[in-house]
Amino acid sequence: MKERRRLADHKSKVTLSEVARLANVSEITVSRIMRNKGPISEVTRQRVMAVVNKLGYVPNRIAGSLASARSNIIGVAIPSLSNIVFPEVLRGIHAGLKGTDFQPVVGVTDYDLDAEEALIRSLMAWKPAAMILAGSDHTGSAQQILVQSGIRIAELMDIDVEPIDIAVGLSHRSAGYDSGRHLIERGYRRFGYIGHNWRDDRRAKLRYDGLCQALSEAGLQVVAHSMVEGASSTLAGRAMTANLLANDPTVDVAVYSNDDMAIGGVFHCLSAGIAIRERLAIFGFNGLELGDALPMVLSTMRSNRFLIGKIAVEKIMENLAHRSGPCVVDTGYEIIAGETA
Repeated sequence: MKERRRLADHKSKVTLSEVARLANVSEITVSRIMRNKGPISEVTRQRVMAVVNKLGYVPNRIAGSLASARSNIIGVAIPSLSNIVFPEVLRGIHAGLKGTDFQPVVGVTDYDLDAEEALIRSLMAWKPAAMILAGSDHTGSAQQILVQSGIRIAELMDIDVEPIDIAVGLSHRSAGYDSGRHLIERGYRRFGYIGHNWRDDRRAKLRYDGLCQALSEAGLQVVAHSMVEGASSTLAGRAMTANLLANDPTVDVAVYSNDDMAIGGVFHCLSAGIAIRERLAIFGFNGLELGDALPMVLSTMRSNRFLIGKIAVEKIMENLAHRSGPCVVDTGYEIIAGETA
């Protein structure tokens, strides 16, 4: 496990009076707009909200508390509960918080950045001690809120971009690259790719880019693609595998955006009488336990999801106690050779 540190960013607290001054309105007007109370002209509302979004202002809803007060809440925003990946991250977060006075408050964004922004605003209003978010993609307003909050911010899963504060996870581009090198060394040359919506899952796109880089260095390329609109699933993986082979039956290895999709590919091959590995090799990503339970152990790359959640909390606790600087922690990954590729 590698740790990389960088200099801390300057953070300042945005006040209601500052918003009022810049919007040229009274503090009462700002308060009413933020609470959606009382008659306010739409022109005034838009002017105030433009300042609010620019500054990343969030009202303090803890009545009677000091402006500097913090709760024992750790806000957590994750994109999905539809597969085991993020529940395992949550298990790590709970393990890290065990024995402390802090409690996680969890919200699901469904990979929607606007929904994430709304969740961040809601959680920030209750003055959390820290925030944990999956990924580093946020709306401009959400980014500003997080930067201006003055609390510890942990962004999980992805370390390919510069974080706001603390980042814990892996390089998805490197993971994709190493997947490609592994499969090339095993003799595969006709690569197909089966995935889901890259607009919602930038990390899957980074892995694809890394794969393409490895193939290009070997004089190869992805010769066929089969992409499903929307979220990944086992059923989608099964359908997209059938589609890929129908469009290009010469593909000898299929790389999937994740294990959900890859397991669907295994089921298609079993039902269609396609010899896995001899006729079509299958390679996933995540290292889900279900892949070990298949008739042939799934070839994949395992991410350290529990460790990611646990280390994120440990770094937050360490920084709350000692105010140590921001850092990036690389939890790495492991290629599982398996039996399907």
